[in-house]
Amino acid sequence: MYRVRVIKSFSAAHNLREYEGDCENLHGHNWRVEAYLAGEELDNIGMLVDFKVLKKRLKDVLDELDHQYINDLDYFKSVNPTSENMCRYIYMKLKETFGGMVERVVVWESDNSAAEYFEQ
Repeated sequence: MYRVRVIKSFSAAHNLREYEGDCENLHGHNWRVEAYLAGEELDNIGMLVDFKVLKKRLKDVLDELDHQYINDLDYFKSVNPTSENMCRYIYMKLKETFGGMVERVVVWESDNSAAEYFEQ
């Protein structure tokens, strides 16, 4: 099995609905996102996927979130913008391009707090 990973960052604001605590208030993060693709076969030049292609697609997805108030985005109007739900959102967007190769997405909201999404 082969695995590749890229890391990109974005900055945005959100607030957690129905949360009893400080995070219910408007606040922001500098999120760091790790995207993992995996597969058993390499292409004819020995790559699972070109890093350039994966970085570009992840950048496109994160550009939708960057410097936004996440709660105002269509998807997050009905889905609470937790780090867990942002993982799933990014995962599904990457899956549109890379299909079953998407293994997992990790979203770090701080240096010591991260959430992951993957399908079994």
